[in-house]
Amino acid sequence: MKGMGDFFGLDIGTNAIRVVQLSPSGQNGWTLQHYGYVPVDSKIIKSDSVEARRKLAEHINTAIGQAGIKTRNVAIGLPSSKTFTTVIDVPKMPEQELKAAMKYQVDQYIPMAIDEAKVDWALLGSSLKDDAHYEIILTSTANSYAEERLELVESIGLNVIAAEPDPIAMVRALVQNAKADKARLIMDMGEVSTDLAIVYGDTPRLVRTIPTGIASLVKAAVQNLNVQEDQARQFILKFGLAPDRLEGQVLHAIETTLEGFSAEVEKSIKFFQTRYPNIPVSGMTLSGFAAVVPKLSEYMSSRSGVTAEVANPWSVITVSRGDRERLTPIASEFTTAIGLAQRRGDR
Repeated sequence: MKGMGDFFGLDIGTNAIRVVQLSPSGQNGWTLQHYGYVPVDSKIIKSDSVEARRKLAEHINTAIGQAGIKTRNVAIGLPSSKTFTTVIDVPKMPEQELKAAMKYQVDQYIPMAIDEAKVDWALLGSSLKDDAHYEIILTSTANSYAEERLELVESIGLNVIAAEPDPIAMVRALVQNAKADKARLIMDMGEVSTDLAIVYGDTPRLVRTIPTGIASLVKAAVQNLNVQEDQARQFILKFGLAPDRLEGQVLHAIETTLEGFSAEVEKSIKFFQTRYPNIPVSGMTLSGFAAVVPKLSEYMSSRSGVTAEVANPWSVITVSRGDRERLTPIASEFTTAIGLAQRRGDR
């Protein structure tokens, strides 16, 4: 659905509600108008009860009020755990024929019955493997989930103008000034999972989710260091993977979980290289919790052989000094909300 006029991005995360409203500034820049952040108990997010939905709606309203947002138009994110996204090849054909063909063929690509799903697709351009084909990004979500989410958001008087998978918003927020002839892996680590995409230029060519987030690292630290959850989280975010902090105990405690995580990242790179043997993955961008765990970028670089660097989803956004200071502790968590707020027209 196309964006229209003023709107804001709404990220209903597993540990917090995040809202962002931006205004365009120059050709590729933005100015922060409003933002809000309200922590949420993960049990509320996971529950389907009427009481949990009521509390979640209250949290969303609190975030909007805290931000001072006046518009009722909103672009919402759909968590990757509730969506399916893939890139497919189709023979080149005129636009009208392509639309007709996709209408009748999408059911062979999605993991659910077509009458039980909402499906959308976008043309990426010529295939990087075969110039006689197009590449299309296809995404779907269950009707039941989409309708439940829309009902929740609309119940507090909001007008949903767009809904898209979180990884697509992530790509929009993190791919800035991408080199057209280079591929790059970008990831956003959340509380319970990590969204991952490999982009060529500014376009995603592989999208997947790894079921490992900061909570997985915390759980490993709790078990192996025999500490409380809050202290384990503090250790990871303060000392990270530094071998000279706490005698490297934090790294040792979470190393097995990290090895499994990095193996999944390496698997994604190998899959991309198999599909596109002439396009090397030249770099890696880390966001979310992956951006704030000390030494994680160095660890990922050494494991994958791909240079990793920390992303800043605010890099093209003008933020006042006061807002910048207030955002510092949570700035890395806003990737999805920023990407939603950066939609222009039907992009």
